Order: sequence, then C-alpha cells, then structure tokens
Amino acid sequence: MRFKGRRQSSNVEDLRASGGGRRSVGFKGGIVGTLAIALVIYLLGGNPLEVLNLASTGGQEMESTEPLSARDAEMGEFVSVVLADTEEVWHRLFNEMGYSYREPKLVLFRTSVESACGYAQSATGPFYCPGDEKVYFDLDYFELLQQRLGAEGDFAVAYIIAHEVGHHVQKLVGSMDIVDNARGRVNQTALNELTVRLELQADFLAGVWIHHAQKMFNIMEAGDLEEALSAASAVGDDRIQMQQQGYVVPDSFTHGTSAQRKNWLRKGIQTGDFGQGDTFSRNVVL
Repeated sequence: MRFKGRRQSSNVEDLRASGGGRRSVGFKGGIVGTLAIALVIYLLGGNPLEVLNLASTGGQEMESTEPLSARDAEMGEFVSVVLADTEEVWHRLFNEMGYSYREPKLVLFRTSVESACGYAQSATGPFYCPGDEKVYFDLDYFELLQQRLGAEGDFAVAYIIAHEVGHHVQKLVGSMDIVDNARGRVNQTALNELTVRLELQADFLAGVWIHHAQKMFNIMEAGDLEEALSAASAVGDDRIQMQQQGYVVPDSFTHGTSAQRKNWLRKGIQTGDFGQGDTFSRNVVL
C-alpha cells in the first residue's frame, strides 16, 4: 500500500512506548503460544480473557517502557495513514447519504489495555469497543496472523483496520443494535448466526472502503488485493477450526467461513455500494 508521506490521522493514541500497556512475564510458551490459544477460543465464540487471566496468575506484570524500534514507528505511521483514509472515505459516503460521520479513535498498545469494554490483552485480537468508540490494536497480533494463519503483507493489516472501523460504521447506522437486542431473547445458535451476519457486513464495509480509497487516493500496489482477500480467507471460522481441531462445528461459527468472508469483502470492493451490504436480510444468501 502506498502510505509514505501521506496524511496521518490525529485520532491515533499510541501507548506502546509510554507505559500505556502492561507487559506480562513468566508465561509458559511465551506470548505467541498464548496468543494462538486465545485467538482460537475467540474465533470459536469463547472468551479469550478467561485463558489470559488464568495464564497471568503464573506470571508477574510490569509496566512496558520499551522504546519504539524503527519498524514499530513505521507501522504506527502505516496504521495512522490507513485510519486517515477511512476517515476521508466514510465522511464522503455519510455526507452523500445525508448523515454526519463521527470519527473513531484507534489505540495502539502493547500486551494489554483498559477499554470501556473491559481489560483486554493482545490475544483478544484487534477489536472495536462501542462503549468508547475506539479500535484497539496490538500490532504483535499481525505477527501471529502471518506466522500461524498465513495472512501476509501490509494490505492484510489495512483490511483488518478497515474491518474494525466497519464495526464503528455499524454502530452509527444501527446494525449493532440488531445483535445487541437479540441477546437473551434467542438461543446461542441463533445469536451466533446474527454475529456472523454482523461480521460479514463489516467485511463488506472494509471492501467498500478499499473501493473508494483506491478511487480517491490510488492506494493499492501490485498484490495488495490478493493480500486482503487472503487475510479474509485466513480468518474464516471453518479454516481456524480445521487447523486447530481437525473438524468444524458450523453452529459455533461467529465470524463466517473463509469463503463467506472473502466473498463479502470482494463484493464491497467490486461494488463500493453501501446499500448492497444488508447481510441481515433473510433473502440474502451468505
């Protein structure tokens, strides 16, 4: 992705070198092993924080004051440019629909962070918290994404940022309310299906961003499209479950299959049409 020398967002809170995160030491297997286990539990619909809280009882915590490396600084710049591009695209699209777009914040942290949605660690993966309208990223997650799931390239990172910003868009337009209102009213299988629909819509919205960002800023380089589609496929529930346990349990899916995630991302990229992303319609084939 072309990002050098371009506008960076002012909505990035970088806590990586300020002691704004906490680094745990003493975990058996190291952070990559813990990340891998908790990521799988998260994608299967469980609570990865239970694993991390259990693991943390065997270790000590210390404030992280590690300075940023050149690579860390470059990744911070990249993330800030991607966020700026999402701001430009969604401001334009919301204006065209007669609405105002409220920009989210993006928090870069190391190891753990406090959010309005609770205490979270790296293994939670990137997430959007509707309570404070912030997207949270520990960039170490992307090392896991590449090493364990085979999602290579910087545009894979851009896709994931756009997906999480897509959740913010969903909050603004009311899609999140559909799932929230169903909690406690439907069984777990039905709730999982609604969650899949929410996630696939966020993939579609990431594609809409790619479509318009390319038109507005010519951001893509050779291979970028393939990187985004590969990343969407890599985090499909069926692929994750097959890799980890050798079989799949469709009723437990919370994000969609590899094919579904890839297809909805591609649809957003091809159409750029916000109106074609109603994944909640029963007439829509996921």
